[in-house]
Amino acid sequence: MKTTAVQSKHRTILRFLLLLPLTITACEIHPAPPPPPIYAEGRRYGTVTIAANLDHPWAIAFLPDGSFLVTERSGRLLKISGDGRNREKITGLPPIVAEEQGGLLDVITDPSFRSNRTIFFSYTAQGPGGTGTEVARAKLTGTRLSELRIIFRAQPKTPVNKHFGSRLLIAPDGKLLITLGEKTEMHQAQNLQNHLGSIIRINPDGTVPEDNPFRHKPGARPEIFTYGNRNVQGIAIHPVSGEIWFHEHGPLGGDELNILKKGANYGWPIVTYGIDYSGSVISDKTEAPGITAPILHWSPCIAPSGMAFYTGDRYPEWKGNLFIGSLVQMHLRRLILNGNKVTGQQEFLRDLHERIRDVRQGPDGFLYLLTDHDNGRLLRIEPPDAPGSPKRLK
Repeated sequence: MKTTAVQSKHRTILRFLLLLPLTITACEIHPAPPPPPIYAEGRRYGTVTIAANLDHPWAIAFLPDGSFLVTERSGRLLKISGDGRNREKITGLPPIVAEEQGGLLDVITDPSFRSNRTIFFSYTAQGPGGTGTEVARAKLTGTRLSELRIIFRAQPKTPVNKHFGSRLLIAPDGKLLITLGEKTEMHQAQNLQNHLGSIIRINPDGTVPEDNPFRHKPGARPEIFTYGNRNVQGIAIHPVSGEIWFHEHGPLGGDELNILKKGANYGWPIVTYGIDYSGSVISDKTEAPGITAPILHWSPCIAPSGMAFYTGDRYPEWKGNLFIGSLVQMHLRRLILNGNKVTGQQEFLRDLHERIRDVRQGPDGFLYLLTDHDNGRLLRIEPPDAPGSPKRLK
């Protein structure tokens, strides 16, 4: 028998589901307003559009000359000048399948980019059985990619074009982390014989580190670092502890914020705080022996995507806070932390009425966002002392 609390949780999620189509329809009918300001603790932060008319942009990376690399899910990689006035298409990408949730997804620069000009990017590729996440590395010279090499192919390929994960991170130890989804085959997330529903750890050249947890386990995929993950689309390094945090999409409710642990099983679908989109119960358990619990979960879901700890000086009052984009609830979420505990949350930019796909801190100390629309935008958050942004509300 389920507890009253579990039944109450399911009723709350179902009410949210009934309201969701109306919200989406309203956002499709009414054009998005100009970027609104952000108000926090009695202060007004500006929001500036750097570039617009982007086709479902997915990720931002920063180049030493102040320009941006921006991926569009439709398969274009753009170089956008720091002022947003000029954009150029990068050539030399591999074949990309841009269907449903798939396409050109994350992009990051190598820590030694100034000297080696290397970037890494994830995308959806066709193969036997369907599509799957792949990761490539290449050298960027001007607007051309060269020496392209595919360093990871998720196996197996499947017919479903959803739940690709695809965030990339160079860890403090120099290893490359690749987040994946389970391609909607939920029970495969518990199967170490494939890559579905896992976080991958490889060397930047594509080889498998000797200390990976399942490298010597018979039948297991040696690249797997964690499993039991549903669809991970945010990952970042904690600036103080050096721990790696990530979040993942739940089904209807049950989005999770987790800390990465070697060889950990995060439970999907054995345990979950969410229910199926049909309203049926996936599991009546929210914890179980051997399962690593989240440090926070969201029900109803926020559909988290993109993630950045703020470490700069542009907004000193936000230093150490964690920022996450929300797709379904269309806002930027600020998490106030005390160690590994979330002590407060704020929602910004709801009046924008746009899905926040990526959140990054630039080398200039500003926060940058991407909105996931066919007229998507690259936005910058301005501090309270910026021109036109009074330090305190009157």
